[in-house]
Amino acid sequence: MANKIRLGLIGASVSGTWSSRSHLPALRASVDVELTAVCTTKADTADAARQAWGARLAFDDWRKMVLSPEIDAVAVVVRVPSHYAPTKAALEAGKHVYCEWPLGRTTSEAVELAALAKAKGLVTAVGLQARVNPALMDMKELVATGFVGEVMAVHVSLMREGVLSRPSHRTWQRDAALGANTLTIANGHTVDAMRFVTGDFTRLSAVVATQAKQWLDTGTNTWLDVTSPDNILISGRLANGAVASVHVGAIPFAGSGYHMEIYGRDGTLVISGEESPQLGEVSLHGAKGSNTLAPMAVPARFMFASAGTPSGEALNVGQMYAQFAGAIRGGESRQPTFETAVELHRLVDAIEQASDSGREATFAI
Repeated sequence: MANKIRLGLIGASVSGTWSSRSHLPALRASVDVELTAVCTTKADTADAARQAWGARLAFDDWRKMVLSPEIDAVAVVVRVPSHYAPTKAALEAGKHVYCEWPLGRTTSEAVELAALAKAKGLVTAVGLQARVNPALMDMKELVATGFVGEVMAVHVSLMREGVLSRPSHRTWQRDAALGANTLTIANGHTVDAMRFVTGDFTRLSAVVATQAKQWLDTGTNTWLDVTSPDNILISGRLANGAVASVHVGAIPFAGSGYHMEIYGRDGTLVISGEESPQLGEVSLHGAKGSNTLAPMAVPARFMFASAGTPSGEALNVGQMYAQFAGAIRGGESRQPTFETAVELHRLVDAIEQASDSGREATFAI
């Protein structure tokens, strides 16, 4: 294996996509991972991405790319319904895989992929990047080492504006069956950040609702019917005995951003930002034995993305690649893996089932 991990990225583009805003800038700065190959659905766009991001190889068919002896690992950065097939093919070809969240369109797809990776002895990473956000890692350590004492209550909210309209290339997300909506993505990331810091639910009640039942397609100026949920409310009890509530919503206007509040017997911690912690920078405040929250500096040891990694969306992805590469080289696996993804898929299922039944659900951790 080369000094750098040789990566092939499926879903590369020159601009305007999640890969071009996060994965590709992070890889360009990385001292751990080499962007060896890029893949899109067309030869001309693949070659344009190769030239723009400095890859050596370009493919217009991921089936060929995953078989290339020139790469050690594959990143799957495409729409959720298309995660399963290339991820499975890459694992079958003996490649380590970093796949964006959700791992599969369904939990059964995620379970199958995790089992295949385990059977093959391959390293995996799933794009739950909040788990490597430096401020969130600091918050987790503070809770674990007793800053707030006994955790008594947790409240989390993420409110994003813009639910009433979408550009044409994003209206496909209106179909709940495709697995990419507020329940799975925004709520999935938000609940996972909470469970990373404070531990999991053991039982919960939930409301999963579609409040905006039509979206305006701004490309065609037509209204489209929507089945995807846009508001998720969860309440329950955590394994540590704390009570917890979560509200994740896509609302029309003036979203209030992200907040996670942890209230303990000895103190309080609050983390907040304009966006959720897998996407961007969040700030941490704390109070211990007082009623005044004060800013808390995040120690430098929680920053391990390569120097020069851009701030914002690319930073946490750079953090993930550093951990992914370290695990491939035989180090400790500290990145969220496919097994982490399966746990979260099952929790999302429990939230949906609790809402459908109107009864409290027990969640086995």
